[in-house]
Order: sequence, then C-alpha cells, then structure tokens
Amino acid sequence: MVAPKPGEIYIEFFQIGQQVKAVAVDATTGVEVTVFGPASVSQHDLQNLAVRKLQMRLRQLGHS
Repeated sequence: MVAPKPGEIYIEFFQIGQQVKAVAVDATTGVEVTVFGPASVSQHDLQNLAVRKLQMRLRQLGHS
C-alpha cells in the first residue's frame, strides 16, 4: 500500500433528496468532516467549503 502524500484530501459527494452531502477526509490523519448544501450548489463550491472546514478542524486538533 502506498502512503498518502502530505496534504492529500479525499472528497466524496452524496445526493440525499434535495441536498448534497460532501465529505472531506485528510488522507494522512483520517480526520473527516461533512458539509451539506442544496442540490443547486455546484460541487466545486461544496468541495471548497468542505476543504476549508477540514483545514480548520486539522488546526483545532494541532495538525498543521
């Protein structure tokens, strides 16, 4: 198994009715965050929000 690159983030999208759930996972630490938005919002916008939330959570946990 290949080790993840530092800063690598996995993103998954799930449509749930009229909402989309975006999950961002830091590949190195396994820290995961979730955001929701309306289905009318672009995946790019939800991805950016999820990545920013993940970065904030990593800082809170002491991972730079």
